[in-house]
Amino acid sequence: MSDDDEDGEEGPPGLPPGTPFYMTPAGAAALREELRALWEDERPKVVEIVSWAASLGDRSENADYQYGKRRLRQIDGRVRFLRKRLERVQVVDPAAQARRDQVFFGATVTYARLSDDAEVTIRIVGVDEADAEKGDISWVAPVARALLGARIGDVRKVRTPAGTEDVEIVGIVYPR
Repeated sequence: MSDDDEDGEEGPPGLPPGTPFYMTPAGAAALREELRALWEDERPKVVEIVSWAASLGDRSENADYQYGKRRLRQIDGRVRFLRKRLERVQVVDPAAQARRDQVFFGATVTYARLSDDAEVTIRIVGVDEADAEKGDISWVAPVARALLGARIGDVRKVRTPAGTEDVEIVGIVYPR
C-alpha cells in the first residue's frame, strides 16, 4: 500500500483521483487545531498512562495498558490522516469571491422547491466540513453539484433520495 492510499481516498468521493480537497479557511483551521490537540495534548497524556501501566508488570491483563495502546493507535491513525489531508487541502476563501452573482464554493444558497415552494438554505463547503444538520453541504454532494454555477432565477434539477426535483435559486450570499 502506498502512502497516498493510506487515508483510503485519492480525492473527494465521487470525483476523479487528483481532485483537490477544497476547504474554507475556518474548516482548515479546525483540522489544524484537531491535529495540534491530538499531537500536543492528548497523545502525550496517553503515552504517560501507557508508560505507567507498563511499569506495573504483566501487560496481558492490564486494562490501562491495553486501552492506552489501542488509543495511541487511533490517535496516530487520525494524525496521519490529518497531516495527509492538510498537505493536499486547497483553502478557498468565499469572502474573496469576485463573482457573487453565481453559486460557487463557499456560497450560502437559498432555493425554492418548485413542487411545494418550500425554501431551503444550504452552504457549500468542503468534504470534511459537511454537516447536514447545520445546512453545510459538501461541494461534491448531488445538490451542491447541481447548484454550482447557477444564478438567481435559474431552475436546476436536483437528485434527492425521493427522486429528481426542480429547484429555483432565490438567493446567493457570500461572507464579507
